[in-house]
Amino acid sequence: MPSAEGMTLVTAKLVMGLGCERDTAPEEVIALAEQALAHAGVSGRAVALVASLDARAEEPAIHAVARHFSVPPRFFDAATLEAQSPRLKNPSKVVFAHTGCHGVAEGAALSGAGSDAVLLVPKIRSARATVAIAGPADFARGTLR
Repeated sequence: MPSAEGMTLVTAKLVMGLGCERDTAPEEVIALAEQALAHAGVSGRAVALVASLDARAEEPAIHAVARHFSVPPRFFDAATLEAQSPRLKNPSKVVFAHTGCHGVAEGAALSGAGSDAVLLVPKIRSARATVAIAGPADFARGTLR
């Protein structure tokens, strides 16, 4: 059922993976998160969790996004995110050199969403941040829309 904004409301809960440079403005990451949701065609109410690398556990922008969507943040260590490498759409050797995993946003989204999840929105980026969205494979096939 479309919402007033023309977005699709879903019963599925999605996980938003975030990566950002230190001290990135919260407004930049929130705007990128909203852009990712628009790309998926869903409302922010579909977000169940915001996830990131544990090295960003104190990053204000990550917490600001979680507050913006009224969901908890969850942080994963680099080894957990690296375990998602075979499922990443945009693995990066540069990210690996800095973090120990080939993808923060995509890896965090997949880690938070579980082993049966798929990337619904592969990594998109702004000047200092990245966002990806993962959720149930049924959503990707359009059966939950």
